[in-house]
Amino acid sequence: MDGLGNYVDIMRTITVLGATGSIGQNTIDVISRHPDKFRVFAITGHANLKALVQLAMQCSPRYIVLSDPNTYTTFISLLKAENCHSEVLVGAKALEDVCSAPEVDTVMSAIVGAAGLLPTLAAVRAGKRVLLANKESLVMSGELFMNAVREYKAELLPIDSEHNAIFQCLPHDFEYGNLDKSGIAKILLTGSGGPFRTLPSESFDSITPDQACAHPTWTMGRKISVDSASMMNKGLEFIEAKWLFGLHENDIEVVLHPQSTIHSMVQYTDGSVIAQLGNPDMRTPIAYGLSFPERINSGVDAVDFSSLCDFSFSKPDEARYPNLYLAIEACKQGQAATTAINAANEVAVDAFLKGQIKFTDIAKVNQQALQKTDLIELTSIVQVLEHDEEARSLARELVRKLN
Repeated sequence: MDGLGNYVDIMRTITVLGATGSIGQNTIDVISRHPDKFRVFAITGHANLKALVQLAMQCSPRYIVLSDPNTYTTFISLLKAENCHSEVLVGAKALEDVCSAPEVDTVMSAIVGAAGLLPTLAAVRAGKRVLLANKESLVMSGELFMNAVREYKAELLPIDSEHNAIFQCLPHDFEYGNLDKSGIAKILLTGSGGPFRTLPSESFDSITPDQACAHPTWTMGRKISVDSASMMNKGLEFIEAKWLFGLHENDIEVVLHPQSTIHSMVQYTDGSVIAQLGNPDMRTPIAYGLSFPERINSGVDAVDFSSLCDFSFSKPDEARYPNLYLAIEACKQGQAATTAINAANEVAVDAFLKGQIKFTDIAKVNQQALQKTDLIELTSIVQVLEHDEEARSLARELVRKLN
């Protein structure tokens, strides 16, 4: 900002973690619309090598990071065939290095799952602007993560559509954890209810992975799509909201909104409710995070209100969505419980996608893992990762028993 209070245009330099996922690809799409505002320093990927090459051709990053060393030789061949000259790095340390590099000011954290925690923390500890789409970072290490954000003076902006909506609906002078001062009664976290909102519950045992991944309003990766179908995704977002905004569990209410047009709301003590609306396209919150506090063209059309049929809302049924309520219960139990249920869920969803267990078994694995986990105090990231691995081992054993 200059001395007159105007925002001065600067070129932001971006690292995109998880570039081949839906968030990563949408991030590069938004960046490509504004070559005068953004340049890509590094992109990272895991197994989708062809997509990673195409993204590299699109945004010309200085570095490409592969998380899996076993893919290096194949990837180099693909890259040479396209005459791409980006430098290729490999492994966990390289992921952290491209997040903390001095040239980088913004990191899009879009790696799915626990694998995103350490590189995202590297960005935080380097004091970067962190665009958080990896909710597992907060689910696994909430208080430790937020303490690091404050200690290293990082700028944390939520990218999940719901949390981005809440962020936009809060007053500009909102103080972390101080709802009373801002006159806030509660946060209303919306969810579509997924593809099985009206499916008879007796059919749940026969749900296939392809059916679970066919989300009615959002385009997402397979793991997140399954989480959305079971509403575990909303449970993880519940936990994320607690830490992002400094809330108590009673400050958050989950509301089903099948149209996915209202992305979340903030209810104030005077009876007002402020909502953020938009078409269900992740480029909107991505563009807001990249350009904050300004707004830029995201490539998303505005809502055509004349074509909207209705807005409907309801309370999610616990019998239909047990994973949502398991996650909320874990949130109440504390950090060890949320770390464990996230780990167990990743194992269970992977097993479901591989055809090893039924859709309804995901909740069984999560419930038993939550019941059997030791609710110890986690005071370091090392302890978090150890607890995460213990929960995964337990979940893998539970999956084997279900086979």
